Amino acid sequence: MGTLRRGFTLFEVVLALALAGFVALGTVYSVQKLVPKFHLRSAVWEVTSGLNQARFRAILSGVPTRVRFETAGFVFEGYDDASDSWRASPAVILPGVRIQANNAPVFHPQGTVSSLASITVGNSQGTYRITIAITGRIRTVRAG
Repeated sequence: MGTLRRGFTLFEVVLALALAGFVALGTVYSVQKLVPKFHLRSAVWEVTSGLNQARFRAILSGVPTRVRFETAGFVFEGYDDASDSWRASPAVILPGVRIQANNAPVFHPQGTVSSLASITVGNSQGTYRITIAITGRIRTVRAG
C-alpha cells in the first residue's frame, strides 16, 4: 500500500486560487456593467417623485413651487411674495445621468401646472421622457 497523503500540493492551491480569481473578476465586471442601469432607474424615480413632491408642496403650503432642472439634477424653488423672487432649496444631484428639460414647471396651489415641461433623463443604458400635463399629471415613458 502507498503512503497516506494529507493536504494539497502547492500546484493545486495555486490553481484553485487562480480559478477563484477569474470567477471574482468576471463577477466584478458584470456588476460594473449593471451600475449605469441602476443609476438611470434611480434618477427617473427621483425626478418623478421630486415633481410629485413639488406639486404637493404647492398644494399644502399655498405657495407656487417651481422645479428647475440642471444637467446633473434639479432644484425646488418656492415663490416669495415679499421679495418677489424665487427661493431655492438645496439641489438634488443625480450621478451617472444627464437631464434635459425644455422648461421649469411651476406648480400652483390648485395642483395645476403652468410652464408645461418635457424632461429627458438618460445615460448609456437608455433614455426616459417625463411629461407633465396642465392638470399636474406626471407620465414617464421609456424613449430609447
